[in-house]
Amino acid sequence: MTQSALTIVNVGDFPTGLRSNTQYSIQIKLSNGFTRLGHLVLNFSDRDMARARSWLKSRKLGRRAVNTALIEFCRHHRPDLMFLGHADMINPQTLDIIRESLPHLRIAQWNADPLFEPDNVRRIRAKLAQIDVTFITTAGEPLALMREGGRYAMSFMPNPADPSIERGRADLIRDLPYDLFYACGNPRVPLRTICGKQWDMDRFIAMLAEHLPQLRMKLAGLQGMPHLNSTNYMQNVSASAIGLNISRRADHFLYSSDRLAQLAGNGTLVAIERQTGYDTYFEEDEMLFFATQEELEEKLARLAAEPATRMRMAGAGRARYFARFNEQAVAAHLIAVLLQERAPEDMPW
Repeated sequence: MTQSALTIVNVGDFPTGLRSNTQYSIQIKLSNGFTRLGHLVLNFSDRDMARARSWLKSRKLGRRAVNTALIEFCRHHRPDLMFLGHADMINPQTLDIIRESLPHLRIAQWNADPLFEPDNVRRIRAKLAQIDVTFITTAGEPLALMREGGRYAMSFMPNPADPSIERGRADLIRDLPYDLFYACGNPRVPLRTICGKQWDMDRFIAMLAEHLPQLRMKLAGLQGMPHLNSTNYMQNVSASAIGLNISRRADHFLYSSDRLAQLAGNGTLVAIERQTGYDTYFEEDEMLFFATQEELEEKLARLAAEPATRMRMAGAGRARYFARFNEQAVAAHLIAVLLQERAPEDMPW
């Protein structure tokens, strides 16, 4: 670390006890990374603060109050840096007011949702006039278009893995309860594009089950199965040999949900479409890459039947993921770019 200790306000949807938030969210990993780099991190939960300051415990009704609270919080703690992670409760005007009191403050936002979702792009752009740098978990041409010819500082941010959170070691266990894991928030709307074909994910999973009846699947949110979260989710990931990492589309370079870090970090072999571009950073013996449905099915069948090969690949993928995309490396990148010590376009991964 080249910087002296900084005071960082990290704004996001942190667990406060008001709700049972996830324990493996990106904002928690970034806070851990900042702290382990030697900085003072002050977490501010915008959504729960809005609820706490509303008589009816309504996030919507508490919007004005949470913005006032953040202004007071920053004036009191005088941070050097502020990071906003999907902090949609915070108004752009609030950041202007904070800057009036703290002209030295550098402000960044990060976003882990896809750039092919228009409403997400709208949310990102809403604060661009107040933001010094925006970090997005998509690279390549979609990110370049967001820069608008260099008008805005935009930087790629990988989904971080954190050894204090991703603690499973499926790669060390030969006989696991499940051969294949897949979780999906909404399997039917919108359809997901896999190898160039659109799929209702309930039908896709049913097709895999028909073609590969020997696979023991652990599903969450599909085929009528309940969703999983927090500890229950991570335990089931860790109990699975292979994890499908299928997002809505694969044609946005390096975009993935944070499921990618959860699978790889817990030693579950990641099955991911080659078009995502992750074969730029991982070898064929570190992840299960596929370009066609037939290739996916062939590799799933073979690796489920060859636990030693699967364990070796998953272990190598896990090691590579932690080496490249650990919470400290990602946090250090965010700080370096925000402090203008590294160009936003740099890809030090």
